[in-house]
Amino acid sequence: MEKQIASFLEFIENEKKLSENTLQSYRRDILQYENYVNTNRINYAKAKQEDIQGYLVHLQELSKKSSTISRNLASIRLFYQYALKTKKVKKDPTEGVQSPKIEKRVPAILTSQEVTLLLDQPKNVDLKGIRDKAMLEFAYATGMRVTEIISLNVQDICLEDGTVNCKTSSKQRNIPLGTLSLAALKEYVQTARPVLVKNEKETALFVNINGRRLTRQGFWKIVKYYKEQAHITKEITPHVLRHSFATHLLQNGADLKSIQTMLGHSDISSTQVYMQFQDESIKNIYRKAHPRA
Repeated sequence: MEKQIASFLEFIENEKKLSENTLQSYRRDILQYENYVNTNRINYAKAKQEDIQGYLVHLQELSKKSSTISRNLASIRLFYQYALKTKKVKKDPTEGVQSPKIEKRVPAILTSQEVTLLLDQPKNVDLKGIRDKAMLEFAYATGMRVTEIISLNVQDICLEDGTVNCKTSSKQRNIPLGTLSLAALKEYVQTARPVLVKNEKETALFVNINGRRLTRQGFWKIVKYYKEQAHITKEITPHVLRHSFATHLLQNGADLKSIQTMLGHSDISSTQVYMQFQDESIKNIYRKAHPRA
């Protein structure tokens, strides 16, 4: 099974053009499954539907979330589809196995006042403050994922048009930048970044104090630091800024389709989760405006 896993991981890396985070998820899921079948002396090539179901029960007993179990099943399913294609197995044991139902969680969001408080924390008094101000303003202005933001290069930004070209493995989208975000970004690109970058070949838009591309962990730590500086009690991650971006757009009249495009959602059902916040906003407006509310 070890050789088959190595072949499978090489295949999805070269053929599927997946992001590094997705590849790591597949790797973890498959290696965890390998450990299970080895521990329970199951021949992976002869595994049956009940073996897969038994593994899902095992994950439930480990208190894994439904979303995690569902992702594990998807990883194993793709593994067996590849094994079937390469004739290493005669039958896909995941066929007919249902994923657990996933409850759609309410995304955590900040109020407009909390966003303002957070974004006002970085001060333009040093290189780090200028960078952090530009980065937080940018994250809230675009709603981009952390991976997308740290993957940006300088040439992906058009300061003249006030837009960013966000590229993923399968598609790209142009997102407008607000006035405040654009101003902060211009100051960073023109004054701070040239000093921070030590290697002229470095293309990353956002860099750390050593002049190299910022990491996910680095981004998260910066957000956490300013959250504490702002004395906001809510848990704030970079993804919370993305949720807040979408919710505030919707509450202020943006249509769902435009928000879907800016967020890069392939399915509008992923965007519709923000409708619940719009509904509450509409109720408040109704209560204030209707003469008999």
